[in-house]
Amino acid sequence: MNKELFKKCLAEFIGTFVLVFFACGTAALTGNVVATSLAFGLVIVAMAYSIGRISGCHINPAVSIAFLVEKKISVKEFFAYIISQILGGIIGALVLFGILKMTAYNFTGMEATIGDASNYVPGEFKAAPIFAAIFAEIILTCVFVFVILHVTDEKSEKSNGLMAGLIIGLTLTLVHLVGIGITGTSVNPARSLATAITSGIFFESTEALKQVFIFIIAPLIGGCLAALLHMFLVKDTKEEVKEVKEAEVVEETTDEKDTKKAKAK
Repeated sequence: MNKELFKKCLAEFIGTFVLVFFACGTAALTGNVVATSLAFGLVIVAMAYSIGRISGCHINPAVSIAFLVEKKISVKEFFAYIISQILGGIIGALVLFGILKMTAYNFTGMEATIGDASNYVPGEFKAAPIFAAIFAEIILTCVFVFVILHVTDEKSEKSNGLMAGLIIGLTLTLVHLVGIGITGTSVNPARSLATAITSGIFFESTEALKQVFIFIIAPLIGGCLAALLHMFLVKDTKEEVKEVKEAEVVEETTDEKDTKKAKAK
């Protein structure tokens, strides 16, 4: 691994660690939908403006796979990012719940006081709820990643530059406001895997681990769909812009020729 890639991986590790520690920590300690939604959004804003110029601030395998589909990162970078994100998320969750475990004497019982911030299928673990969870996560992730791809697309005339981090953070807040009541909102396999593992370690519950495959597969599908949708829309838009510009050039050339002829007469 070269030095540049190492820096990117370290940035992704740190970003995912911060996301899980602060955002999942807010979810676990408050159980409040608005507070949790804002926490996830604010973390993204903070990380986008701090590590964004280093690694792009993916801190989410669903985002990385979208960039891979669009060929904005290599296969090597993709797997390096994924490993860094997973490790960052797991370490973040271990540190978070480790600290809470050490202060457990202040509570009558951790389970009675805080949640484990994991993602779950609503209701009983049966076909219909599973399908609903998968469908919801695909939609939520697709919308979130599509916005990321659009506002960070340097070739797009509507790229928002310095505003990108804020827009992405607000979008993730919106996604959580809708999704928390459905699945707890994943849209990020690294985040879901991290809390599923710590749920088993600190809460002695294997339910999240049994269901975690949903919150790995669905966001990845959503990320791929977002990339395909973005490429389709941007490609068509660019072609239209190119045609308009070519038509304008032809028209200007014709006008210049007509002007020269008029002067000659």
